[in-house]
Amino acid sequence: MLLGIIGLFVCAFIFPNLYNAVWFVVLVLVTFFGLDILILYLTKTGIEAERITPEKLSNGDLNPITISIKNRYTFKISIKVIDEIPFQFQVRDFKIIKTIKASEQKEFGYDLRPTERGEYYFGYLNIYVSSPLKLASRRFSFDKDKMVPTYPSYIQLRKYDLLAFSNNLYQYGIKKIRRIGHTMEFEQIKEYVQGDDLRTLNWKATAKKNSLMLNQFQDEKSQSVYMAIDKGRVMQMPFDGLSLLDYAINSTLVLSNVILKKQDKAGIFAFSKKVENRVFAEKRASQMQKILETLYNIKTDFFESDYSRLYVDIKKNINQRSLIILYTNFETMDGLNRQLPYLKGIAKSHLLVVVFFSNTELNTIINKKTDTIQEVYDKVIAEKFMFEKRLIANELKKYGIHSVLTQPENLTLDAINKYLEIKARGIL
Repeated sequence: MLLGIIGLFVCAFIFPNLYNAVWFVVLVLVTFFGLDILILYLTKTGIEAERITPEKLSNGDLNPITISIKNRYTFKISIKVIDEIPFQFQVRDFKIIKTIKASEQKEFGYDLRPTERGEYYFGYLNIYVSSPLKLASRRFSFDKDKMVPTYPSYIQLRKYDLLAFSNNLYQYGIKKIRRIGHTMEFEQIKEYVQGDDLRTLNWKATAKKNSLMLNQFQDEKSQSVYMAIDKGRVMQMPFDGLSLLDYAINSTLVLSNVILKKQDKAGIFAFSKKVENRVFAEKRASQMQKILETLYNIKTDFFESDYSRLYVDIKKNINQRSLIILYTNFETMDGLNRQLPYLKGIAKSHLLVVVFFSNTELNTIINKKTDTIQEVYDKVIAEKFMFEKRLIANELKKYGIHSVLTQPENLTLDAINKYLEIKARGIL
């Protein structure tokens, strides 16, 4: 409008008769502008707004943020929402534009995906309100300095919670393992039905009841399972925004819940230069909350990991034979050979499972069509690294150490699969 008025003044210089008419247009514009400001500011509380966030954010998952706005004006308004979201997301162009009818309350939202644990501070929730004239806008600000902590992925925890309880984990891609032998604990004597294993017949009970009776077994309970998280340099590698360390932490939280649902004792600890963040294996009601808080507080500078200290600590503090699931990463055979004596020492007293990661970025190079000599060299080197990962798994198997070679996005499922396989085979 102002540019149009400037153009009219230029025309009035050529046609003097337009001069008074242009000033009349200016007066009309100023009048409507003053009227627009008046109706926006006449109501003291024009709108009420609230940013509704979860009690805590789930790391690596989409978290819904809801904005609720109530229009207290007697006319329809246009709003522009600029939320000052935490600096960790590095979003500098956030904007939502909506219209709200008179006296209407509207809710809408957006999603945030954090990629690191810690405290996330929201700034002001800024809302710019315009009347139907749209000549001016009034700013309202709400909810300054709201802090929301980001915890390990509790959304995954809820996803597998009911499934673990109902023994239907295989529906989410978790394998159903065939049971081998009878290494489970005795549960009860029950009447034979077609399909039961005849090898478990109880002949004394059969003679007393004059009908076929057999022994029923259940999984052994109260076995100790520790998850050891390497928070050293090798776990710094990023994948889809999250470090391998955060993938291991998210997997540990879900696996701990499954272990406790299976009536076993779950414990955790993390190590790099020293062993810390320890939770001893128990199955009390508060164990999951204790594990969650400990995983949230894991911090590291990604130093070189000291496996000799890990070996000494396990030998000193874990006296009962336990299942130890070690989250780490080995890129080369040389890297494994440096730590192999300590892994073999741990495996003598405990059932050790080494979980390490496949470098998914190499798949892009391997599957890419090669056109130049340089691309051929790159492809050969990438295939060599992938082959070396399989060699590491075979080397661990040679010394009786179980291993899981997995991609970061499949880590949780593969870790649960391995735990259920060990339980089904009764090798702990």
